[in-house]
Amino acid sequence: MAIRKIRELGDEVLTKKCKEVTKMTLRNRILISDMLDTMYEAQGVGLAAPQVGILKRIAVVDIGDGPVVLINPEILSTAGEQTGDEGCLSVPGKAGTVTRPDYVKVRTYTEDMDVIEIEGEELLARALCHEIDHLEGKMYVDLVEGGLRDVDYEEEE
Repeated sequence: MAIRKIRELGDEVLTKKCKEVTKMTLRNRILISDMLDTMYEAQGVGLAAPQVGILKRIAVVDIGDGPVVLINPEILSTAGEQTGDEGCLSVPGKAGTVTRPDYVKVRTYTEDMDVIEIEGEELLARALCHEIDHLEGKMYVDLVEGGLRDVDYEEEE
C-alpha cells in the first residue's frame, strides 16, 4: 500500500495513550497494510499505530514467522524474564539493554474482529510487550538499563 513516516523520540504522539478500536473499517484495514509495509521497509520486527501518528490500539509484529496483527491487545499473563538488546524504529541508530518477560500471553482482536489469544516466548514476547507499551504511550527508552548506545545495523549484516 504505502510507506508512512515513522515518528521519532520527542514527538508528542508517542507519549499518548491510544484509543480502542471498536470496529474494522476500510480506513483501519489500510492503516494495517501501510503499517506492515512501513515495518518491512524499515527492517523492523514491530510497529505500533502511534509510531505512524495514529492514536489507535493497533500494532503489527513479525519476528520472521509471518505477520501478527494486534487490535486492542491486552497482556493476560507473563512468566520468567529475559534481559537483552532492544531497539525501536522511533529511536533510530540506538539500542539498549531491557529486561522483559520471557513468556507472555496476549488477548487481541484479529482483522476480522475475532478475539484470539497469542502466546510468545523470547523475541516474540519481547516484541509483543514493546508494541503494547507503545499503545500505552510508553517507550523502551524508559526501561533501558545503563543508557542507550549507538548501533549501525548495516554493518552487522
